[in-house]
Amino acid sequence: MKVTIVDYNSGNISSVINSFEEVAKDKVNIEVTSNLDKIKSSDKLVLPGQGSFKSCVDALNNISGLIDTLNEYIINKKKPLLGICVGLQMFADVGHEEAETKGLGWISGKVSKIDNQNGKYKLPHIGWNQINIVKDSKIFKSIENNSHMYFVHSYEFIPDDKSVIAATTNYSSNIVCSIEKDNIFGTQFHPEKSDTVGLQLIKNFIKL
Repeated sequence: MKVTIVDYNSGNISSVINSFEEVAKDKVNIEVTSNLDKIKSSDKLVLPGQGSFKSCVDALNNISGLIDTLNEYIINKKKPLLGICVGLQMFADVGHEEAETKGLGWISGKVSKIDNQNGKYKLPHIGWNQINIVKDSKIFKSIENNSHMYFVHSYEFIPDDKSVIAATTNYSSNIVCSIEKDNIFGTQFHPEKSDTVGLQLIKNFIKL
């Protein structure tokens, strides 16, 4: 089996690579590439994302044919994909970070700045926070509710269809921190930085 981490120059993804390689332990081929043919032939995709919504979407657009290839992979072939942080946010129709930017449109909704309640909550939201698992999601197998995950973000994904929400975290309000819709999975938190619990989630995704 081949799991491909899409490298589209969205920042440092070494911790994502290291955690997937640690979990795979030579039993699964982990590839890091933006090569369209290699992406097409992989069994599962990981879409990381660091930086702003706009910068990540721009980076995808800068690689000719990449978004079309992702659409074919996700929408038509319905193969599994895990989006991490901004990788999840880009599932939305639109993001409002830096400038209003069109997203991938895989899950209808928008990405908006977290309401910090007039400075009561610090932004970005950085650090460990408990998650509330609200859906029997395959990627949370053997993970206890109220586990702590590691977050770094100032914006939140607000889906139109609440049935896609797999987990939330309480920071200023109930923020969506994981979604599952058919073959599409996403986490706002960083599983690669969330110790053994995060590695379990990565293992669950690889085992899908």
